[in-house]
Amino acid sequence: YIAYTDTHYNIWITNLETKQSSIIATDSYAHPNRSMNPKWSPDSKWVAYAKQQESHFKSIFAYNIDSKKTIRLTDPLADAITPVWDASGKYVYTLASTNYGLQSGWLDMSSYDPEVTRSLYAIVLNAEDKAPVLPKSDEETVEAKTDSDTNKKENDNTSVVVKIDEAGLLDRSIAMTLPDRNYVALLEGPKHTVFVAESVPNTRGLTVHHYDVEKLKATEFASGVSQMVATADRKSVLLNQNNNWHLVDTKSPPKPGEGKLKIDIKTKLVPKAEYKQIFKEGWRFMRDFLYVDNVHGAPWNEVYQWYSPWIDHVRHRTDLNYVVDIMSGEVAIGHSYVSGGDMPDVDRVPVGLLGCDLKLNKGAFQITKIFNGERWNPEIESPLGLPGINVTEGDYLIAINGKMLSSNTNPYQLLEQTAGREITITVNNKPTANGARDILVKPVSNERSLRYIDWVEGNRRKVDELSNGKLAYVYVPNTSGNGFTSFNRYYFSQQDKKGAVIDERNNGGGSAADYMVDVMSRELYGYFNSKANDNRPWTGPIAGIWGPKVMIINERAGSGGDLLPFMFKKKNVGPLVGTRTWGGLVGTWDTPRFIDGGRMVAPRGGFFNVDGEWDVEGIGISPDIEVIQDPKLTSQGRDPQLERAVEEALRLLETQEFKLKAEPKAPIRWKRPEGYDKDN
Repeated sequence: YIAYTDTHYNIWITNLETKQSSIIATDSYAHPNRSMNPKWSPDSKWVAYAKQQESHFKSIFAYNIDSKKTIRLTDPLADAITPVWDASGKYVYTLASTNYGLQSGWLDMSSYDPEVTRSLYAIVLNAEDKAPVLPKSDEETVEAKTDSDTNKKENDNTSVVVKIDEAGLLDRSIAMTLPDRNYVALLEGPKHTVFVAESVPNTRGLTVHHYDVEKLKATEFASGVSQMVATADRKSVLLNQNNNWHLVDTKSPPKPGEGKLKIDIKTKLVPKAEYKQIFKEGWRFMRDFLYVDNVHGAPWNEVYQWYSPWIDHVRHRTDLNYVVDIMSGEVAIGHSYVSGGDMPDVDRVPVGLLGCDLKLNKGAFQITKIFNGERWNPEIESPLGLPGINVTEGDYLIAINGKMLSSNTNPYQLLEQTAGREITITVNNKPTANGARDILVKPVSNERSLRYIDWVEGNRRKVDELSNGKLAYVYVPNTSGNGFTSFNRYYFSQQDKKGAVIDERNNGGGSAADYMVDVMSRELYGYFNSKANDNRPWTGPIAGIWGPKVMIINERAGSGGDLLPFMFKKKNVGPLVGTRTWGGLVGTWDTPRFIDGGRMVAPRGGFFNVDGEWDVEGIGISPDIEVIQDPKLTSQGRDPQLERAVEEALRLLETQEFKLKAEPKAPIRWKRPEGYDKDN
C-alpha cells in the first residue's frame, strides 16, 4: 500500500497489487498548511493523521486498512498535530496545544499576538500497556542472560503488531516531561525515541531535540535545521542544516560538519520542452486550485488550445511569464500573479544613497531635503540625519570621495559600490569648493523606509495642525505584520485625541484585519477611578479612542486593503473618504511552484457576504465621500483626500465628541442598625 494526499485535501490509500484506490479521510477546511499528512504504523496496518475539526482544532485519527475503521486518538479540546508512531507500536506521539485559541483563525489579524505553545504527548494505544512516565525504582535488577537470549536479541525479526483499544483511549494521552514551548513538528526515531523540532525566537531554522521516552530526557540534536527526514529503519536522518545536507546517525547528535554530503548536480534540460511543461502546469493549476470549479465560466480546454501554440515562439523565461499571465487573465480575477522562474544571472551594481533630495542649482547639486528617519525607528538609517554630521538643507554637494561634481556629472555614478561603506563627501553652503568641508558618511542601499516614514510623519503633523491637535493620524500600509505594527504604534500612542483619521491608501493587503476593526469599534462600558493627580479616571476598556473615526481609501488599496474598509463600513465605525478600492479579495495561498521555481497564483479563497453573495472581488469598496487627488493640488504639496477626511472628522466631532465623566461623590456604604449605639 501507499498513502498520499491530493489537491482537494483527501488522503488516499492505494493497493499496489489490486491497483484499487480509496479515500480514507478528507480535511474539514482548505487550510494552506496542509497538516493532514499520513503516517504508517510499524506493522503497516494503520495510518495516523491530524485532521481539522469543524472547531478548527485538529485531532489525531488512525485508520485500519483491514477493517476500514477510523479511530479518534485525541480529545478535541486540544489542537494536536504531527503524529508519529513509536517503533514498538505501543505509542503515537503528538504535539498538542490548549492555548491555540485565536491561532485557529489563521487568516485573521487577531491571531498575530497570542503565543502558542505545545507539549509532547504519548498516546498509549493498548489498554494493557503502561504509561512511559510511570515511576521507576532506582534499584538495579540483575537478570541472568543465556546465549539464546543474546542470539534472540541480535536476530529479533519478530513483527510488531499494533493494537488500539478504543475504550478509555482519550484518557491515555500522557504528557511527557518536556517543558511546553513553540514545538512545530515531530520526526520518528529509534524505539522509544522521538525528534522534536522547536521554533526558537530570533534563531535561524529549527532546533531539533532528541527525546528519550524511557529516560524522560531531551538533548539538543541539531540547530539551524530547515528540513529533516528519517530512513525507514530509523537509524539515520537526512537533514538540511544551514543550507547543507547531512546524512547522520540517530543515536547521538552529529558533530559540526559530520555527514555532510557533497552535492554537485548538473541537470541538462531542453528549454522549449520545459516551457511547454510549465505552461501546461499553469493551465492545470488554474483548473485545479482556483477557489471555484468553473474557472469563472472560461472555456478552459479551449483556452489551452488558444495559447499553447504561443509557447513555440517563446525565447526567454520572461516571454513564458507573459504567455502564462495572458492565459490566466482569461479567468478575470485579481491576484493571478505570475513571476520568477529560471532567469539569467544579471550583475547588479549596488548604488549608495545619501537619504536626501538633490536639484541642480547654479551649476551645482543642492540638497533640498534631508530625510532624517524621524523618531523611534531603530531599523532606519539616515546618512545625513545624525547629530554631528552638520549637513543642512540648502547646502551643496561639491565632491564625492574627492571627485568634483559638475552639472555634467551623475552623482549616483560616483556612489556606485558605496552602500554600507564609509565615504567622504564635500559640502558647502555655496556652490563652490572654496571654504567647503569634508564629512565622513555611510550611504544606505535603499531610501524607501526613509521616504516612507517621512510621508507618514508629515501626514500626522498635517492632521495635527489642521485639527488643532484634536485628531490622531494612523497609517495602515498593509494588513500583514508591518500594518499590524503601524496600527498599534500610532493608534494607541494617541489615545488622548478626540478622534482619528485612519489612512489605508495604497494598502497592500495581507490578513483579514479583524483586530483593527474590533479595536476601533470598541464601546465604553464604564470607568475605574484613579486616585492620583486630578482623579482622571481610567476608561473601561482602558485602550481606545472614543471619538469619531474617518477612513481614507483609494484605488491602490486592495485585497486585505479591500476587506478593511468593508469591515469598517459594516461595523459602522465611520465614513470612508477617497476613491473606490481596487476590488481584489481572494487568497493567494497554496498554489505549488513551477519546476524551475517560478510562480503562478491560482487564487484559492473567494469572499462572499452574510447574504450569500460573492462580494468585493471585482467590485471594490466605494467611499461615502468621493475625493479625487487633483494633480494640480498634489503638485502644490496638497493632499485633498487627507484634508477632506480631517474636515469630516471635525464635523462629526461637533456632535460626537467624547467627554470623560467626572468621578462621582464618594459612596457611603457604612451601615449599622438603628440604635446600635444604645445596645449594651
